[in-house]
Amino acid sequence: MDPTSTELRAARATLEDGRRFARYLDQAAEGFFRLMLGRRKDEILASAFLESGHDLSHEHATFAVDGGEVVGMVSGYTAVAHRRSSERPLREAAGRWNVRLALVGFLLAPLFRVIDSIEDGDFYLQAIAVEPEQRGRGVGSLLFEHIQRKAIEAGAKRLVLDVAASNERARGVYERRGMEVVSQWPRRIKLPGLRLLRMAKPVGTGGRDRC
Repeated sequence: MDPTSTELRAARATLEDGRRFARYLDQAAEGFFRLMLGRRKDEILASAFLESGHDLSHEHATFAVDGGEVVGMVSGYTAVAHRRSSERPLREAAGRWNVRLALVGFLLAPLFRVIDSIEDGDFYLQAIAVEPEQRGRGVGSLLFEHIQRKAIEAGAKRLVLDVAASNERARGVYERRGMEVVSQWPRRIKLPGLRLLRMAKPVGTGGRDRC
């Protein structure tokens, strides 16, 4: 693949793009959405994706396309957009009696609170993922540069993301792009397999955070 042939396009409010988003989102989250939503995760996330006004909306996603095929995705949003986000689309898509979603939400409530803590002036990189066979060919860099430009255009001061401490490969990729660890959760105790690092990178002089 020639990196110069890869184009970016905004996600569309369609089930097809929603299923792509779901797959890439779960890939970036190392299977977390499969854990939370079960085997129906793609359909649940795709259904929520169609709506506006929440973190998992098509509004925040961009796809990389090469030769007519989608080869990667990035999604992110401002602190203001996050504060305005509603959990209703995901809960309605999952169904009122989705015990799995409720149980994971209860057990991991402290983790969700950490992820939800996006400071004013931050632009949150929710997910970035590339098809395995396309890695190392510049797609990831193209997507990262795109989300960084979006952060600057939004007047953000920092680009931030969360990554599992055990994912050393991803952490190394982000560090090479100027991201640094600024905090971790849990702070004092170590939970096997469950330690989250927040990474950040200054992207501009700041200004009013817009969505």
